[in-house]
Amino acid sequence: MSDQSGTEVAILGGGCFWCLEAVYLEARGVTRVESGYMGGHVQNPSYEQVCTGATGHIEVVRLEFDPAVISYRDILEIFFTIHDPTTQDRQGNDAGPQYRSAIFFCSPEQEATARKVMAEMTCVWDAPIVTQLRPRETWYKAEAYHQDYFAQHPLQGYCAFVVAPKVAKFRSTFAAHLKD
Repeated sequence: MSDQSGTEVAILGGGCFWCLEAVYLEARGVTRVESGYMGGHVQNPSYEQVCTGATGHIEVVRLEFDPAVISYRDILEIFFTIHDPTTQDRQGNDAGPQYRSAIFFCSPEQEATARKVMAEMTCVWDAPIVTQLRPRETWYKAEAYHQDYFAQHPLQGYCAFVVAPKVAKFRSTFAAHLKD
């Protein structure tokens, strides 16, 4: 899906949204990153509600990107490198359905690209990929204190021990995609 400026949208869930947000904020061609919730049955859920696992929502990031600078395929390759798509309803110590791996596609082209990348990634991982591939649903932006969380709290325990290593992995693995 693209708007008048040629910007496209990608929506991804790969565990805590702080991790994905921190990585994609550093990716060249990504013009906007917002943390939020998608895929549940409660309207306007709060973080506290989502954390119970009872709303059905997934913590996701909504990316706006310039496909002339970074492709949707590149975004997905980064996604499948910085999180573990083989663990059901968890990433590391973060457990619950809100942490499941998911791609919410915004167009038939995105769905086709995601299916292709997922098929290619099966040989990279030692276990089956459990990432859900779903059509875009209603987006709910997370509370303001979740936005740009890692940049605001780099020394907070979770950020230092969970988010920072994912950012470092992105920087070393995808140096060509780093913003200048």
